[in-house]
Amino acid sequence: MKELETLGQVELPAEATSVPRARHYVRELLAGSACARTDDALLLVSELVTNAVCHSDSGRVPGGRIIVAVARHNGTLHCDVIDAGSAGHTPRLHTEVDFTSDGGRGLWLVQELATAWGWNETATGRVVWFQLGRP
Repeated sequence: MKELETLGQVELPAEATSVPRARHYVRELLAGSACARTDDALLLVSELVTNAVCHSDSGRVPGGRIIVAVARHNGTLHCDVIDAGSAGHTPRLHTEVDFTSDGGRGLWLVQELATAWGWNETATGRVVWFQLGRP
């Protein structure tokens, strides 16, 4: 069985300008890797970083940070978005999606596109993750 291959990790300020920076970082990591689901990965990273900026304590405190970590294991791409968490907000999947709204579809998209996803609390915050297998 092949071991987990860490592709990279980046720490970014928890602000809106980090969304395209995270997407660019992941695009660069996956360039030339023959990842068949790069577009899906970029979309889902954008959604999770946006959620971290908007809904976690990382985005509410000066100097708040988020981490995006990317790895591969047996053909599956695994991405973590790590933030400070929030006592008042936990990741919540909206089952009724309003396609005319400006928001509320992030985790729905993750649910629809990812092979697996989830979240867990850590001693220092929260990790929201997804995996993309081969199509």
